[in-house]
Amino acid sequence: MAVSMHDVARHAGVSQRTVSNVVNGYAHVAPATRARVQASIEALHYRPNPIARRLRRGRTSTVTLALPSLHERYFADLAAAVVAEARLRELKVLVETTEGDREVELRILRGGDLLTDGVIMSAVALTAEDEKIRHPDYPLVLVGDRQLRSQIDHVGADNRRAAREAVLHLLDTGRRRIALLGVGHGPTRTFNLRRRGYTDALTRYKLPVDERLLIDSTWTRAGGEAAIARHLASDSPPFDAVFAMNDSAAFGAMRAVLRSGLKVPADVAIVGFDNIDEAHSSVPSLTSVGPAYADIARAALDLLQVQADSQGERQPEQRRVPFELHVRESSTPPSRKSRA
Repeated sequence: MAVSMHDVARHAGVSQRTVSNVVNGYAHVAPATRARVQASIEALHYRPNPIARRLRRGRTSTVTLALPSLHERYFADLAAAVVAEARLRELKVLVETTEGDREVELRILRGGDLLTDGVIMSAVALTAEDEKIRHPDYPLVLVGDRQLRSQIDHVGADNRRAAREAVLHLLDTGRRRIALLGVGHGPTRTFNLRRRGYTDALTRYKLPVDERLLIDSTWTRAGGEAAIARHLASDSPPFDAVFAMNDSAAFGAMRAVLRSGLKVPADVAIVGFDNIDEAHSSVPSLTSVGPAYADIARAALDLLQVQADSQGERQPEQRRVPFELHVRESSTPPSRKSRA
């Protein structure tokens, strides 16, 4: 197996960035540190990849965007925003799908054979065990809810607070029996943060969490529709609102509610998460909360540039982008009293 820069860093007891600085001949490395790294390079017979060195110097004008898939509209919209922002910077974007496979995400995290100048990755399968992994041998920025405690920059929104604001909106309009759709699925960290936001909002109104209104469902249209249809057809307690873990599930919930003969929002208000592009054009239009994709793209590409320009040790940055609650027709105040 070929010796990697990560192996040299571990052997020398330094960061991978320091090894990169030595390999690329940066003068600011302390003499003693440089000697230790050189000794490890010789001991391990490490040979830098000339192609990789050329790419790390920013000569490709391309970046890789690694996403779980493009089937989920959120990731498609995010990809469009990154491509648009990159175009403004005269960069091209190569999209790689990981299918949420932890081994694929780990390969990228460790320093895979990606022939671009840097990587923006939305990781959904990495665990706490991965926090010990050092920074890869190229600029890397994580986006979303996987915020590892290593030398990795991160861009994300406050999911817990955003979910709380979405549910508070429903409570402010008089809803009191709010179903949480999407339990038991989705990225674990994302789900936990949004569920806490849901609970926070109920607590503010001094309302208990009714476990019977925590509805198991995949984060898809089909899953959301099937789960809500089952609930409505059973003797489960009724709800007067649905907060869905994402917009896809929310659209499924809306279809099930309307097909049952109930009205949106008169009988059931619905709020989603992510504010995907079609949320404003559906009938009724969907209330949704989420950050602006352009903000995520801009912050991620800014951090890639910071890393590319940095020639020394630096602390990773954790950038929060703002979110916005877009109130639309699916949750406007009911014209008559709620069923609760």
